[in-house]
Amino acid sequence: MKILTGISAGAGVVIGKALVVQENRPEIPRYAIDPGETPAELARFVTAAREAAEELRTLKKNSAGLGWEQGAILDAHLMMVEDPDFHYQIKARLESKYDNIEWMVFEVARDLSHKLVQSPDAYLRERAVDVADVSRRIINRLLGITPFSLADLREDVILAAHNLSLSDALTMNRERVKALVMDTGSRISHTAIIIRAFGIPSVLGLSTAVREITSGDTLIVDGEQGQVILDPDKATLRCFKEKLANRKRGFGEFVPPRDSPAETTDGRRVSLKANIGVPGEAESVHHYGAEGIGLYRSEFLFLQDGHGSEEQQYRAYSRVVKAMAGKPVTIRTIDIGGDKVMPGMRVPEENPLLGWRAVRFSLTLPEFFKTQLRAILRSSAEGPVRIMFPMISGVEELEEALTILEEAKEECRGKGQAFSADIEAGTMIEIPGAVMTADILAEKSAFFSIGTNDLIQYSLAVDRGNEKVSYLAQPSHPAVPRFIKRTIDAAHKRGIPAALCGELAGDPAAAALLLGLGLDEFSMTAAAIPQVKRVIRGTDYESCRVLAEQVLAASSCREVQALVSGWNAERFPGLEPSSLYAGMDRPRAGNGGSHGI
Repeated sequence: MKILTGISAGAGVVIGKALVVQENRPEIPRYAIDPGETPAELARFVTAAREAAEELRTLKKNSAGLGWEQGAILDAHLMMVEDPDFHYQIKARLESKYDNIEWMVFEVARDLSHKLVQSPDAYLRERAVDVADVSRRIINRLLGITPFSLADLREDVILAAHNLSLSDALTMNRERVKALVMDTGSRISHTAIIIRAFGIPSVLGLSTAVREITSGDTLIVDGEQGQVILDPDKATLRCFKEKLANRKRGFGEFVPPRDSPAETTDGRRVSLKANIGVPGEAESVHHYGAEGIGLYRSEFLFLQDGHGSEEQQYRAYSRVVKAMAGKPVTIRTIDIGGDKVMPGMRVPEENPLLGWRAVRFSLTLPEFFKTQLRAILRSSAEGPVRIMFPMISGVEELEEALTILEEAKEECRGKGQAFSADIEAGTMIEIPGAVMTADILAEKSAFFSIGTNDLIQYSLAVDRGNEKVSYLAQPSHPAVPRFIKRTIDAAHKRGIPAALCGELAGDPAAAALLLGLGLDEFSMTAAAIPQVKRVIRGTDYESCRVLAEQVLAASSCREVQALVSGWNAERFPGLEPSSLYAGMDRPRAGNGGSHGI
């Protein structure tokens, strides 16, 4: 048995047989041509590029139901195929080197991909995959190759690939592909966007999956934890089968019914909402019984060149609002910086997670900020919308953001653009300074939303991406429930609701504790809603409140873990233990990699 760890890009757990898909990398011939053959070779390229462009247009037409982002991805590939500069580079190289056109296309694409891969910008690095996909499409045309189509799959499989091309992702038989594991990719890669829209569990960025896995191997894909278990032993396989059986029996997608309220047995009712990153996800959240969108991460609109204009933002936000059909949508203003870098954004920082990011970025660029706020305001004419400011550290930042919001409203009025007069603006609580001044922030906020991912990181001084210390990023640290409780109490004292939109909200094993702390709203990955609702409807608020009091009095992570696990085991024996309340085993040098000193 071997465990491969990567990036969670699509939630869900699947057990099945692997199908390894080798990349379509044809042998590209290289041979010299006479200078007089240059026009004919160039004509071959123009014809192949035109045919590739038509193929992309057909793909877009056949994929019209996928949504705006998927169409934008195909448009980006089409623009690349027809880009005059791309054509010029190939022509110039052909006329200087006199090699066959297939090799010239390969060389130009290789050099461009290499430049992109070397970029410090995560978005640009991901675009190297698109360059490879587009060039391969043209080269296949030049060589007369028709690649194997995943549309022809006739049995259920877990796809394992080094990289899945855009064409493969769009044309594959989605009924047969139960999960995807891939060596390359990230959550912002085009493949990830497509796969999430299809609702397929996936783990990306595995590096060695294709070398490790053979077609026919048994795999467990845990899209929630970002893990792939290759050839699981009997105990592990039995454990995961029991987990899936428990989900179907007691914690299945539609148990309880999706339209039933999230209400405890003694009448305490809370709201369960969904987190989304791209507009295309909004259509699917109804499937899981979401009562609205609790967090729309607007920054993903800005991670593609040319997708940040006011009109493009307005269309994206409006699509989400309309898709929710009257259910509320909370749009977080751009949370760029740190590990999310916009194209063209080159600001070297020694510690970007503590630097120029989120609301700090927006307040430094007030016109940019107002453009986003106007787009959000205009979308509020389509249905209920709330605005949320990320990474607020003190009241001065909140006041400045609210002032710019008022300026954006005046500009909308001046242009005759409709927006809701009742639109609310709230504060995201994810910095200890915001927790400790929550009573002050509550005076100027319509709601709070606690971002536990960053709150844990900043409270405990832990870089979650650093494997040497990530074990310390524990929601069971006694400081974390105390910070959450302090925030909720400050909100309630002012009479405003308190939500939680971090990863913790989607953990059913943490639901009772959060209920007991007084949380009003949980916002999570949509697929997690049925399990969290099952816990809420199966317990009483009073026992949750007692659990919270015990946790708040605890003095260590292990004591908190024992209290939460014991409470769940007594009332929900079929509930999976929380991965978020895992052990705190310190990594050792020589165990899981060398830690040079």
